[in-house]
Amino acid sequence: MGPLSQHRRRVAVTGVGVVTPIGIGKEAFWNALLEGRSGVRRIESFDPSPFPTQIAAEVRDFDPLQYMDRKEVRRNDRFVQFAIAATRMALEDADFRITPANRDRVGVVLGSGIGGAHTWEEQHRVLLERGPDRVSPFFIPMLISNMAAGMVSILFGARGPNTSVVTACATGGHCIGDAFKIIQRGDADAMIAGGTEAAITALSIAGFCSMKAMSTRNHEPERAVRPFDRDRDGFVMGEGAGVVLLEELESARARGARIYCEVVGYGMSADAYHITQPDPEGEGAAQCMARCLADAGLRPEDVDYINAHGTSTPYNDKFETLAIKRVFGDHAYRLAVSSTKSMTGHLLGAAGGVELIACALSVYHQVLPPTINYENPDPDCDLDYVPNRARPATVRTALSNAFGFGGHNCTLAVRRVEDS
Repeated sequence: MGPLSQHRRRVAVTGVGVVTPIGIGKEAFWNALLEGRSGVRRIESFDPSPFPTQIAAEVRDFDPLQYMDRKEVRRNDRFVQFAIAATRMALEDADFRITPANRDRVGVVLGSGIGGAHTWEEQHRVLLERGPDRVSPFFIPMLISNMAAGMVSILFGARGPNTSVVTACATGGHCIGDAFKIIQRGDADAMIAGGTEAAITALSIAGFCSMKAMSTRNHEPERAVRPFDRDRDGFVMGEGAGVVLLEELESARARGARIYCEVVGYGMSADAYHITQPDPEGEGAAQCMARCLADAGLRPEDVDYINAHGTSTPYNDKFETLAIKRVFGDHAYRLAVSSTKSMTGHLLGAAGGVELIACALSVYHQVLPPTINYENPDPDCDLDYVPNRARPATVRTALSNAFGFGGHNCTLAVRRVEDS
């Protein structure tokens, strides 16, 4: 990705759709962020008593029949149901219709880090208890992670570029970044993009518990996710989806669309260090942010806010802080950094999509969402983390970081469109 060029088309965010543990839909989600509300509770979808971690950020009030018919509910895993719901919300929010006239120029990039975890476990039980001939013929289509993108294109009629990214916790960010580039280079005029995840299952929780990656603050779940706080002890798994509608800016203006912000930069890198632990020097994350700034033609001092990856693990928060200081120098102490995972939990492959939406709404409303549960400063984490309360602020340019197992790094940059 080269320097900012006059030949590259500009890309706007015109619609957002979210399914999260703190709210379904834009208004519910944004209000919960501003109120500093946690979505973490004791797990209800199965009995968590045998597990060291017994808490998660589950989506509790989701009714898929509000967004699709009964047949589609039966034939799609929960992660695909989330994606369909978030897409419908994003299109309605943008007042955008896919028609025979535009459908070849509307594409989809939607991903999931894990895919159909519920289907995998359910059908494995069927195999063991009832035999191979009783496994569902929909098992494989319900399982594979690209089916979120596939089903969205089928149900909504988008026939443009269609693909799916799987980069663990960076998935949603990479999907939006790739969709941004598809429009920028002229291969589509509008893209549905984001991430979705529904992996709160007994096997998934057991696996993360075995890694000792998750918080065990079971006695006070709402205070368990505490990014950048000295007493953080691991992440809390969440679920949901975050989907945006991206449009070529002039086309969006011509149809009178509301423009939340402009996507201006996309950076990627690899830590090339460890399967789960981030680079202790913060080099990969720093390179990713620097590449995003270069792609956008931004200087470090142009950035007002960073929605951090901020997982609440001892390593991630320390090394991400170090990476921010490597890239921004003294300006790191003047910009704001917050982690909305403190409220939503870690939505894995959906995190990048949901958090880019948080950035877009921050730029649009000129308010910074807080990092809740920040009580005890950590000497290694010494930036402005917008502790505990939302804050009105001038937010012209914001970054969203998403870093995944395997060392996959993604940074997106969005900017306020003053005349929107």
